[in-house]
Order: sequence, then structure tokens, then C-alpha cells
Amino acid sequence: MLEDLCTLARMFPAAIAAGFVISSVCALLGVFVILKRVVFIGITLSEAAACGIAAAMVYNFHPYVGACALTLLAVGVLAYPFETNRLPRDAVLGVIFVLTSGLSILLVAKSGFGLHEVKALLYGDLILTTDRDLTIVLATLLPVAVYLLAFLRPTVYTFLDREAARVLGLRVVLWELLYFFALGLAVSAASKVAGALLVFCYLVVAPSAALLLSRRLGLVMLLAVAAAVLSTGIGMYWSFAHDLPTNQSIAVISCAVFCLAVMVRGACLVASAAGCPSRTRVGQPESPR
Repeated sequence: MLEDLCTLARMFPAAIAAGFVISSVCALLGVFVILKRVVFIGITLSEAAACGIAAAMVYNFHPYVGACALTLLAVGVLAYPFETNRLPRDAVLGVIFVLTSGLSILLVAKSGFGLHEVKALLYGDLILTTDRDLTIVLATLLPVAVYLLAFLRPTVYTFLDREAARVLGLRVVLWELLYFFALGLAVSAASKVAGALLVFCYLVVAPSAALLLSRRLGLVMLLAVAAAVLSTGIGMYWSFAHDLPTNQSIAVISCAVFCLAVMVRGACLVASAAGCPSRTRVGQPESPR
């Protein structure tokens, strides 16, 4: 095992670094995706990024430019305050998802790419991360993480209680737009190497596991990052040792971590109910503070 780990670190240092950065930042962003109850936005933006990458491959410009353009265009549409509109945000998310998914297939169908290129576009391959890919990931995701942590308080107020945020004088529409803009940048940079499936996994699975284990927002964010990084490390080792697809291995390990969190949560509820049945409501959802 130790020999395999050393070989993995020696052969794929860029992939390991990119995986840890992408998993950490996407897990942080994903906490707010869950709290806002816009889970579908993760896969929608990932598909928009994949469509932009497909267009870049067909028309010969840099994939990151295409991913950013399409993702930020989708973010601009989704930032509209749908709470005051008859059409819910989820419906628009569905339309964008179907449109970008279909366009991605149509673009690669007429491009003459082989099966390997199509699979790399649609599913990504983290283990093949290059130094140039790592540079883009670091230059995009690290500033996003700094922004999120620096402006954590107004973002939390905006996402958890819009009315209270307005009373405090916060411009909730602006802060929501800034968050979705940061999310779009992160997804567009991560999708080139991680693919739509793995980016969606980082945005949803690890934060969901963390929210099962704690009600305190700070601890939830730390647990989400820890779960995502742990899943990435174990998944990369598992795929390398057994010659399996890297992204799918990480996704499966992430779901295993989520199942473990469910069991821990269930055990805690049972123990709490047994110790103090009159004050415990089994199964009652807890919102983070």
C-alpha cells in the first residue's frame, strides 16, 4: 500500500493537488448549495461548462474560455430573483440542463472526435491533470475560497434568512449574485479535469454528509472539506491500485462516506432517544447555525 501511494504521488502530483483543491473549494461552496435548496444547480452548471468545453474543442479556442462563458451566462440567468416570479428557479435549471446536455452531444457528434475525447469531455479524468490545468485550477479556485471565507457572514445571512438580511441593510440580490458568480467560476475551472459527475458529487455529497453530523456552520464546512478530501485521496488510491476510472471511484467513495454519516446520525438519534425520550424528536431536521 505504501509503495502504491508513493508511486501515485510521484507519477501524478498535479492530479493529486488539483483533486484536493477542487474537492475542498467545491465542498465549501456546496454547503450553501444545500442550504439554498438549489442542489440541481451543481449539475446544471457542470453541464453548461461541458458544453462550453465542447464548443471550444470544435471551434479551436481554449476550453477554459468556453467553460467560463457558458457557465457565467447560465449564472446570469439563474441569478434572477425567481422568488417573485411565477416560474420557479428549478424549472429554469431544468431547461438549461437539457439544452446544454443536448448541445454538448451535438457538438461532439459533428467534431470527428474519438470515443476517448468524448468520454473525457462528458466525464473528465482527474488523473490526467496537467501542470497547465493545475495552474488554472489554482488561479481560479483559491481566490474563490478566499472570497467565500472573507465574506462568509453576509453570504450566510443572505442564504439562511433573506428578510433578516434586508433588515440588517444587506443587499441580498448582490450577495446572491456574487455567490453564484463565484460558484460559476469554480465549476468552469473544475469541470475541465474533474468532469460534470465529480464536480456535482463534490458540491452535493460531502456537504450533505457534513450537514447530517453537525448543526454548527463552521464545523459543517470543516467536515465537508474533510469528507471531500478524504474521498478524493481514497478514491485516487483505489483507482490506481486496481486500475479503475478515477472520477467514478472518487464518486463511489464519496457516497460511501455519506452512507457512513447516515449511520452515525442514526446511531446518535437512537442513543439520544434512549437517553432522553421526552425531549427528542427522532428524524427532526436540524438547520445549521
